[in-house]
Amino acid sequence: MTTAVLPSLIPFRSRRPLPGFGLSLGLGMAWLGVVVLLPLLALAVRAAGLGSEGWLRAIHDPRVQAALKLSFSASLIAALVALVAGGIVAWVLVRYRFPGRRILDALVDLPFALPTAVAGIALTAIYSSNGWVGRFAEAAGFKVAYTPVGIVIALVFIGLPFAVRTVQPVLEALGHEQEEAAASLGASRFTTLRRVILPELLPALLTGFSLSFARALGEYGSVIFIAGNKPFATEIAPLLITIRLEEYDYNGAIAIAALLLAASFVCLLAINAIPSLFAHERQENRRG
Repeated sequence: MTTAVLPSLIPFRSRRPLPGFGLSLGLGMAWLGVVVLLPLLALAVRAAGLGSEGWLRAIHDPRVQAALKLSFSASLIAALVALVAGGIVAWVLVRYRFPGRRILDALVDLPFALPTAVAGIALTAIYSSNGWVGRFAEAAGFKVAYTPVGIVIALVFIGLPFAVRTVQPVLEALGHEQEEAAASLGASRFTTLRRVILPELLPALLTGFSLSFARALGEYGSVIFIAGNKPFATEIAPLLITIRLEEYDYNGAIAIAALLLAASFVCLLAINAIPSLFAHERQENRRG
């Protein structure tokens, strides 16, 4: 009887699996608030203080509109390219075994570890007029460096790992059983890809696309070297923020930064909503 009563007499605090969890959570949230949330809040407050006239004055600048158009269009194209290329790379890494596979798997994460300035200098050296690839491209009448094409290539370089790493674990968990079942029922490879594999990969593909787009939209270091930074041609929005700050046009810099922040926030909302949306759809299909 005594042994049955003893567990109930132990204080609840001593039975917690993680001692000090409350203190750790408090310190973590405080650090997150100071380092991340507070600067973002300050930017939002300053942006709201511009008023309608300040916003219109900053956004209606033709140079700002050209930079924003280039950043959004290049980021969209780069995210789409990274989505397709990342899906193929993830498929190869998961479904095939070949010499050097682990090296290729490690190289996927290279843009995460490589400083962005180093990546920009390396890409410029490769695709410039006297570079390894650029000399042949210009001989064929196709210029890469200091054009929007070079910007897209740089953004694909930094966005590809997001597409690969979001699709790869889903492919590993998917296995071969569903493909083999579809093949046994007479489905072709294209039909199996379209009806079996892609529906399972779609949430991961959309997440990888959103991550790549958000990352590309705010990229600075790897782009400015290969872009050429020519106003109305190859000048990206993050660079224009720096230029506005150097010109002491703080309102203009805040307006551009707030737009990029809002776009990145929408991407983050989409990333968090995609799994819930597909989970709800699958539940509805099972009920139906």
